[in-house]
Amino acid sequence: MTLHKVLRIADEGVQAGVQRETNTGRTLACHQGCASCCRAHRDIPVYPVELVGISWYATEKVRGPGRAKLQRQLKEYSDADPCPFLIDELCAIHPVRPQACRHFNVFDKVCEEGEDAWHTRRQDVLQPDPEYQQGALETMLEFHNVTDADQRRELVSSGEIHKLARNLTELNWSSLSDKMTAFDAKP
Repeated sequence: MTLHKVLRIADEGVQAGVQRETNTGRTLACHQGCASCCRAHRDIPVYPVELVGISWYATEKVRGPGRAKLQRQLKEYSDADPCPFLIDELCAIHPVRPQACRHFNVFDKVCEEGEDAWHTRRQDVLQPDPEYQQGALETMLEFHNVTDADQRRELVSSGEIHKLARNLTELNWSSLSDKMTAFDAKP
């Protein structure tokens, strides 16, 4: 599956980047349960293959009490709200979260409430390894049936691929809630 390959490459790049920074004495400030970025970020790019994965995961894999909360939150979501997938300070779609979320790691100091460190102290935000980032984006183009390696490289290096991205906070998530409801109604 293309998404699995994309996320594996992205995660390898994040791991390498975090290791590079910690080798210089920096400390990763992000930790489980910290959801500051999920509440503060207003510009989270998400690509079509990621949207397909999010839709599948929310519809078929999210279970338990969090499912009803997620459905309600998606149904009522407005772009002024925190990330629509933030449930009880945890990411409901964590295994398939977008690359932008995977790459967002902050060093040395936990974000202040409401702070988007990308805009306030970019030097403390992990800079994705360009080789891994390019590899993930090129692999993503398989989803769009771009089979020529040179064409994939050009679409990534020129930035054309980013025209495919949408802002996660500006999408109509109510339709995903409806899809989850329809899935639950199946016998």
